[in-house]
Amino acid sequence: MELPKFILGDNTDYPNAIYVIHTEFPRFIINLEDDEVEWFEEFDEHDQKEIEAEAENLIQGATDFYDREVSRYDDQ
Repeated sequence: MELPKFILGDNTDYPNAIYVIHTEFPRFIINLEDDEVEWFEEFDEHDQKEIEAEAENLIQGATDFYDREVSRYDDQ
């Protein structure tokens, strides 16, 4: 199965949370309500430095994806 790079998620137990799931390496979920990120990967010291450098771009990509999706709902 081919997955999209980003997926929106929600959960009625957390009504204010807005989740964006990043399905490619490095996989993570960000809660846009508080910008908390949960990584699904284990990183060694070398990976950690690369991830820190790329994390801002990945999180911005997740936010841009959410904004694009919401604007598409608004356009309907």
